[in-house]
Order: sequence, then C-alpha cells, then structure tokens
Amino acid sequence: MSSSITTHLGDYARLMRLDKPIGIFLLLWPTLWALLIASEGHPDEKILLIFVLGVVLMRSAGCVINDYADRDIDCHVSRTQNRPLTSGRVTTGEAKFLFLGLCLLAFVLVLQLNTLTVLLSIAGVLLAAVYPFMKRVTHLPQVFLGAAFGWSVPMAFAAQTGTVPQVAWLMFLATLLWATAYDTLYAMVDREDDLALGIKSTAILFGDFDRKIIGVIQVMVLLCLLMIGRQAEMGGMYYLGVLLAGVLVVYQQYLIRFRTREGCFQAFLNNNWFGMVIFLGILFDYMFA
Repeated sequence: MSSSITTHLGDYARLMRLDKPIGIFLLLWPTLWALLIASEGHPDEKILLIFVLGVVLMRSAGCVINDYADRDIDCHVSRTQNRPLTSGRVTTGEAKFLFLGLCLLAFVLVLQLNTLTVLLSIAGVLLAAVYPFMKRVTHLPQVFLGAAFGWSVPMAFAAQTGTVPQVAWLMFLATLLWATAYDTLYAMVDREDDLALGIKSTAILFGDFDRKIIGVIQVMVLLCLLMIGRQAEMGGMYYLGVLLAGVLVVYQQYLIRFRTREGCFQAFLNNNWFGMVIFLGILFDYMFA
C-alpha cells in the first residue's frame, strides 16, 4: 500500500475521530447500561456485539456529518482548523460518501435484530444527521446530542426484550441530561470562538449561570439513576456506583471552578469515568446478586 493511500486512510480515520475514542465510550456506556438491565445481567452475545459495533459506526458517522456541517466554521477555530475536511485533505464528496457508507453498515447490523429495533433505528439516524445543524438555529444543540446519544437505550431494550418499558425511557432521560451536561462542558472550551462566529450553544445560553445549571442537570441525572435503580430492583453495588458517580460530579465542578479551557475539557473527559462506574455498578450488582 502506497504512502499516499495510507495517509488518506489516516485522514478518514481522523475525520471519524477514531484517534479520539472518548465519544465512542460516552455513547457506549449508556448502551451497555441498557443491555445489562434489559437482560438482567445476561445480554444476548449477538445483540451485544451488534450494539458495540453499531456504537463505533454511528459515532464515526456523527463525527463525519458534524465536520461536514461545520466545514466553513472549523477553519476559524484554532482547535479545529486542521481537521481533515476543513483543511481540504478530505473533500465534501468523500465525507458524504463516508457518512452514508457508515450509516449503511450500521443499518445492515440492525437488520439482524427485530422489527421494533429496526424502526427505532430510523429515528436514531435522523437524530444523528440533524444534530450538527442545530447550533445554527437553537441554543440547545447539546440537548439534541443527548437525544441522539440516548436513543441507543430504547433500541437496546427493544432488541433484548421486544418492548420499551418505562425504565428504558427513564434511562433515556438520564442519558439525555447527562450528555447535555458534559457537552455543555465541552462547549465551554469553545465559547469565545463560538460567540465570535455566531454559533449557538448551551454554554452561551447559560452564561454566568453555567456552573450552577450544569450542577442542577447533574443532580437530575443522579436522581434519575436512583429511580432507575428502584424500578429495576438493583442492589447495593449499583447504588455504590451511583455514589461514586456523585463524587465525580463534585470533582467536575471543582475542575470548572475558574472556567478555564483546560479545566472544562478535563471535566468533559472525566465523564468517561462517570459512565464506567455506573456500568460497573450494574455489572457487579448482577454478578454478586
């Protein structure tokens, strides 16, 4: 394989943000929460594999369509001006083809599941495609991201059980709120650039109340998790996980106390641990029940 082809494949990988897997984990954790609770700790292996692969494909597709939507904006933001699409290393045509190809692969995977899951997946693709354009029309694009990331929850329940019970929608709400909080932390990193470019975000909408509102949303996430534990009849290990998640929330608030770019970004990254401790709490609760 020639060096030019290898370089171009590397640009595709960077366009899909495979070199920065944090987004994969943030989408994967609630998916795993849902699969574990829906199956009472014993998810079907085929369904588990399909969802893990689907998470990677759809997060990659989301990154591609996001960069396509922002191709004329990213060049003005120091953090994003060297991305493959805005720098010209990948063309817009290639980006559209890659997005459609990734969605098609994900859909082929979903076709292995039941009809309800297939129907829900259509809404999931629409959410993923619409989200990147919301920052132009509303200050709430983070909420749309939360809905897109949370949609794997009802899909997981549908795939595992053939239904979407009340606890699934409560977990969807928890994921939506969680993503809104951590993506607001992420938006705080780019707030000055976004203000200059006229881009909308919850970080701009919340203004000086950003830390307080994020804190309120985080408390709402923890309350939802407690309600999920009650509905799913979880035990002590689960609630220990929620307690540790609460400690991480306090730490994130500490990190953003001065609203520095580095602090906000570190708080955003810390949400990977938040998702992990909830997952481990669910896993260990079923393992040692």
